[in-house]
Amino acid sequence: MAHYTTNFRLLAGVGALALLAVALPGRQAMAAATATSNFTVSATVQATCLISAGNLSFGTYTGSQVDASSTISVTCTNTTPYDVGLSAGTTTGATTSTRKMAGTGGATLNYALYTDSGHLSNWGNIVDTDAVEGTGNGSAQSLTVYGRLPAAQYVTPGAYSDTITATITY
Repeated sequence: MAHYTTNFRLLAGVGALALLAVALPGRQAMAAATATSNFTVSATVQATCLISAGNLSFGTYTGSQVDASSTISVTCTNTTPYDVGLSAGTTTGATTSTRKMAGTGGATLNYALYTDSGHLSNWGNIVDTDAVEGTGNGSAQSLTVYGRLPAAQYVTPGAYSDTITATITY
């Protein structure tokens, strides 16, 4: 009886191996095959610029010359050339070389905007003439606007203001 049991166990083990061989035919003996394909990834980068400007406040004017400054932030794609121009403003009779703030009753207060701290170069809005030129580097670049309120303007007391448009051409 012992002999029969041993043979039965042996046959059961052989049967399990045969079943495993049928389930995985030649899988272990073959190497995996591969195939490849290439594809192109592309994009076109368009020249782009962004601009933002901070307010310029001269504070309280008492008839003496007042200087103030503001900052314009320009962000352009790398190597993109640009020009930043400043408008004459919204007050009637203003030009880029003689800007005017409007007050009450039609009164105006003259001021000027410059590209340099010495107040020598007027900041206008003509590309390649009196606008500020630069080249983008992909990061924000700061441009300083230097303002001057000339002395000896004894106008009607009150609040005066103007709106300047900063335009970037690229």
